[in-house]
Amino acid sequence: MTEIRVLEQAFEGHFRRTPEVVEHAPGRVNLIGEHTDYNEGFVFPAAINFGTNVAASRRDDQIVSVVALDFSGGVSHFSLTDIQSDPAQPWSNYVRGVLKTLAERHEFSGMNLMITGNVPQGAGLSSSASLEIAILKAVASLYRLPISGVDAALIGQRAENEFVGCACGIMDQMVSALGQKDNALLIDCQSLSYEYHRIDPEYQIVIVNSNVKRGLVGSEYNLRREQCEQAAKAMGVDSLRAANQAMLENHSDVMPDVVFRRARHVISENERTLAMARALENSDYRQVSRLMEESHRSMRNDFEITVEPVDILVSIIANVIGNRGGVRMTGGGFGGCVVALVPRDLVGPVELAIAREYYARTGIHETLYVCTAESGAFSEES
Repeated sequence: MTEIRVLEQAFEGHFRRTPEVVEHAPGRVNLIGEHTDYNEGFVFPAAINFGTNVAASRRDDQIVSVVALDFSGGVSHFSLTDIQSDPAQPWSNYVRGVLKTLAERHEFSGMNLMITGNVPQGAGLSSSASLEIAILKAVASLYRLPISGVDAALIGQRAENEFVGCACGIMDQMVSALGQKDNALLIDCQSLSYEYHRIDPEYQIVIVNSNVKRGLVGSEYNLRREQCEQAAKAMGVDSLRAANQAMLENHSDVMPDVVFRRARHVISENERTLAMARALENSDYRQVSRLMEESHRSMRNDFEITVEPVDILVSIIANVIGNRGGVRMTGGGFGGCVVALVPRDLVGPVELAIAREYYARTGIHETLYVCTAESGAFSEES
């Protein structure tokens, strides 16, 4: 039985009616472009074949009744006329925040919602944005609301920033809404313009969770943001998007070395991200390999957000794929995942090498996901 049919049957069993719509939104992985989003730069994610499904039906009152199948006791009820945060059911705050933000722009009535998903929790593959975009797609379909993918991304981001209280950028919601099958999505985080770049069908996206428990990520993330802002101010620009390497070198004497290195990562990462899009377009995987290697080195040495087990994973994979593919850390850092673009004939050898070496060198068991690039909830292909 398909996941959708299981969800439909569960909905019917709980709400005693058939869902009117069932919608899906994917998680994501970022191929390159790390810590560039809040500096108004470029990111290059792909939507992946893990995501969130939402079944929904209309109500003629203002009540929202929502069930999360993946949480024990995951039932929440609230009125659209008074949406408050619920500390007892923190998962429901993503739903509440999205509907509160959406209600400021569009009129709709109450609804029954049932949610399930398979985005791995804690892996940094953006289960939260997947949930937000799936909810928005379900409500848009249910009430025929004129919401574009960019609209949905901005609503989801605002809900997470202002209602949930997480200072995320726009990347996760954009790619969950607008990803395209077999493509990565180059996003300009300043203008919100975007373009698609095809991933060679002979390549697969391999994501490996280091399973390193991430510590200090919140405080270190905020510190990195402050250092980037300090560098921009020293150069007299609004954000590091407006800076280049020559400008940075000319101002090296007016900022501490650590701030200089943080800025050097962001400026060079923007350049690498644009170059990566061109390399994919030309199926130049030797260039892809070089750019992803340089990105990882920059995150390790200049931005200082990698940890030894992640570096070890990158090394293991790089030793197998050489310059036929690329590998780097992905996400906020201090643990989490690595992402690799791997030729199909090397996926098995990569898995074997990791199984043989990673635990032996770190004492940690990894979790590996072989992924494909999929369409977003609001893409024309969906």
